[in-house]
Amino acid sequence: MARRLVPADHVGSAHHVGSAESREVVLAVDIGGTKTSAALADRGDMLLCTETAPTRAAEGPAAVVSTVAGLAQRLLDGSPARLSGVGIGAAGVVNAVTGTIVSATDTFADWPGTPVAELVREALGNLLVPRAPVVVQNDVDAHAEGEHRHGAAAGAASALVVAVGTGVGAGLILDGSAVRGAHHVAGEIAHLPTPGAEHLRCPCGRMGHLEAIGSGIGLHAHFRWLGGDPHIIDARGVAAAAADGDPIAIRAVGESAAAVGRALAGAATILDPERIVITGGVPKIGDAWWTPMLSAYADDAIDALQSTPILPGALGDDAPLRGAAASAWRAI
Repeated sequence: MARRLVPADHVGSAHHVGSAESREVVLAVDIGGTKTSAALADRGDMLLCTETAPTRAAEGPAAVVSTVAGLAQRLLDGSPARLSGVGIGAAGVVNAVTGTIVSATDTFADWPGTPVAELVREALGNLLVPRAPVVVQNDVDAHAEGEHRHGAAAGAASALVVAVGTGVGAGLILDGSAVRGAHHVAGEIAHLPTPGAEHLRCPCGRMGHLEAIGSGIGLHAHFRWLGGDPHIIDARGVAAAAADGDPIAIRAVGESAAAVGRALAGAATILDPERIVITGGVPKIGDAWWTPMLSAYADDAIDALQSTPILPGALGDDAPLRGAAASAWRAI
């Protein structure tokens, strides 16, 4: 496990876990396929300290919940303080009303149907104050809320926040609230049919969706389909090869990025957000990714949408935690 303490100039004099003794705090959690992060947060959604640990997704829901409980115990670290609430951003399609997982990829064993809110409440037990709310939402919805309240989408009446990493996810904010949809899948931009991805299979099992080419895994799959070096095993390797001038890697990065741009143009036509914010590890490739993405958006977006700002996220890995914290405070 790893702990990160927020610098003192970010949180005043309360910059260590002991500060929980003298102020009301909530637990913010980001459950990803590889790692789970948790933080204590104050009423301004500022993160007082953060812990991370492997999610243990393949071991099933009990292991995932046990990880959350272990992080909470480490964050409180013997303090007599208790948690006023819990906000969780979780991978998968989430029924935010019940705090239950509706569907998920095979990364999480037996995750669909898991009553996360109920199980976390039971696991935390006496670490919670009486009747403390436990709020669960999709992880990218939490990410979107964090960027909307405190980051690149702050002040926008509507925003589409898209995370391009191992997979592709998006959260839609309208009038300050996340849009969930009738089936809890609003913002699932990953599964937009996307020109240029027809030859690749999406993790959902269908061909030609955005995630099949636009995600980190998709970028690597496209590179291999183009005949790229089989010794390069992931998107980081493809990006490094592109930076070194490998023509197949350069093409793979450009075509993957362009697919994202085309999908954003389609989404913007339907949603007309005031602002689009792009986060995640893949955009960190830099200009080799951003230039073809923006060019593809400009080619496909109608004239009225050409001026829509498309901005990089401002909060990085803190965004889903700050959004999860906000959801807990709102429930309180």
